[in-house]
Amino acid sequence: MRVGILGAGGMGNVHASKYKLMPDVEVSFFESDPEKAGQFSRRWGANAMASEDDLIAASDVVDVCLPTDLHLEFGLRAIRSRKAVFMEKPLTRTLEEGRELVGAARDAGVPLMPGQVVRFFPEFAKAHGIVKRGDLGDPAVARVRRGGVAPKGSREWFMDHARSGGVLLDLAVHDFDWLRWTLGEVESVYSRSVGAQKGTGPDYALTLLKFESGAIGHVESTWMDPAGFRVTFEVCGSQGMIEHDSRNSPSLRTAVTAAASGSSTDPRSAAPIRTGPEAPLSPQDDPYFVQLSTFLDAVKGGHEVPVAPEEGWAALAIAFAALESARSGEVIQPSRFR
Repeated sequence: MRVGILGAGGMGNVHASKYKLMPDVEVSFFESDPEKAGQFSRRWGANAMASEDDLIAASDVVDVCLPTDLHLEFGLRAIRSRKAVFMEKPLTRTLEEGRELVGAARDAGVPLMPGQVVRFFPEFAKAHGIVKRGDLGDPAVARVRRGGVAPKGSREWFMDHARSGGVLLDLAVHDFDWLRWTLGEVESVYSRSVGAQKGTGPDYALTLLKFESGAIGHVESTWMDPAGFRVTFEVCGSQGMIEHDSRNSPSLRTAVTAAASGSSTDPRSAAPIRTGPEAPLSPQDDPYFVQLSTFLDAVKGGHEVPVAPEEGWAALAIAFAALESARSGEVIQPSRFR
């Protein structure tokens, strides 16, 4: 399968490293910066194309790893050429652009998948399954923290929130997607952000989500943490709790009531259960590899992609509700895809 990568920045390199492990994938790319293009070509042995249109024409799949404000333009170009599209998150820079992109893909019958890679991280995937099976009882509270310092390689466009959308759109969208996937639809959003008022520079945001189920979610997102990148989450339910800390080993732990685990009828008794993954990931278990390989499998097999484009749009809608709340000080209801 011929995969064309648009953009040789941070995510373009991550994706190329995973495609290199797939024996049936041939990678080409386009990058407007000659220095980046040369480095990318030498590193991955990929064929540099002369233009975006040449890349699209020569590819079966177009993988868009460009700044967010360019997603719609190049997504539409690929769709109009009837090429399958993998779109790095966030799906688009605005909700209206997202509707246009999803609608174009559906009308053309072209696969489009947003890069909501957190769903494929083993700790998040396992926790999702634990919650969905009901092992924790009825979910009541969830808390997620993600962040570090701003990405260095693309700091200029990341710090311009008109292009990136700031930390809520670029970073928190990971956790908005995972929480919605795990806990259901979001009813309302309340948020505070350091960068939302200025529209530039480092950013930190704290967002409260209320779910239709009655559960609440607490999402902390930052590009201002001098201690470095870290991810944590907790989900607490009526029969137990699960927690993850990327700096701990094992990184995922649960504790359920003994009654829930079947070892006691006393609901006050809690049975701690350690839950992996504890072993290093093999290349084929890497979340980016799994995300991209399952997408390509869906394209080749002619079936639905693992993450529907409407799911990426829904995460985007929560992020924009958070941005509106941070600017207005009001509680906001996320838009629904129609």
